Formats: sequence, structure tokens, C-alpha cells
Amino acid sequence: DPYAQLLLEAMKQSGCTVFNDRHFSCENCDGCVSGGFDSATSQIVLCQNNIRHQSHMNRVVTHELIHAFDHCRAHVDWFKNVKHLACSEIRAANLSGDCTLMNEIARFKFGLKGHHQTCVRDRAVRSILAVRKVSKETAEKAVDEVFDACFNDLEPFGRIPHSKTDAKRAYRDFQNRDRYNANL
Repeated sequence: DPYAQLLLEAMKQSGCTVFNDRHFSCENCDGCVSGGFDSATSQIVLCQNNIRHQSHMNRVVTHELIHAFDHCRAHVDWFKNVKHLACSEIRAANLSGDCTLMNEIARFKFGLKGHHQTCVRDRAVRSILAVRKVSKETAEKAVDEVFDACFNDLEPFGRIPHSKTDAKRAYRDFQNRDRYNANL
């Protein structure tokens, strides 16, 4: 998956190498949660009882790898600073493919103007509420306060990858990034 390849390479370049047998865990989970990132162990949990299709698993892995990347590069304070959590949730919803048009159509939620941003905002709020005991108003306020900066932080992709083709281009650009900078 080009999304995962890019994120794993970016983490490695940031000094956070990921080992499949150590940093990924498949478990049964409660409710309808598909996955999570455990910052204490730097482990991605995939909820095997709630993931039914390869494409869904790819999105979950990408979403959680974005959290792992943020943890690696930004030293996120996951538990004390809800704005840090909000920022990573915004980035994960924006960059993982959670809000592609096809996924939104499958959820019977789609619009035209500004819909991607609305989806990202809504999913970030939902994710915060799923992992922290805060009010909906607190989650919405945190998302609103950091939305513009975090929505526009496209690292390591450099663009919003709306498809696998976009993700492949972003990965190719990422691999060549240093080559271009070395010639300047």
C-alpha cells in the first residue's frame, strides 16, 4: 500500500523505525472501533473483529500510522493536551483516505462544496470522543482552534492523497525529495 510505504519510510527517516512484529497487534476490540494507536508502546492495534475488507484495513493502518508519525516527529501530548490529539485526528482523517468521495458515498454522506473539510472535521471530533472522556463541545472547540493549521499540514505526503494513484505520486515525490534539495 503506497500510503503505508510512504509513512513507514518517513518514520524511518525521522528516526522511528517500525518493526511489524513489535509495532502492530491484531486484537478483538469492543464496539465498532477499527483500530488505535497506543502511544505508551508505540503500537498500532488493528481490530480484527471489526475490519472486514482489505481496503478498510489499509485505511485503518494508514490512519494509525499518521498518529505514529505525529508521535515520532511532534512529540504529541496525547493525554493532557486535547489540541494535540485534535491535530493528529484532523491530519489522520485528511490524509488517510477516510474522507474520499467513495467512502462518503458509501456512508450516504456527501456534498459538493467544502465537503472534504466537513468530513475531516466531523471524523476528528468523533475520534476524540471515542478515545477521551470530554464533552462534544470540548472536542469541537479543540478541532476548531487547530483546524486550519493541522488541515494544511500535509507531511509527509505533500498533498492530500485522494486515491492510491495520488499516494503513489506522493511516495515517489517523497523518495526524490532529498535528491532535488541536494541539487540546490
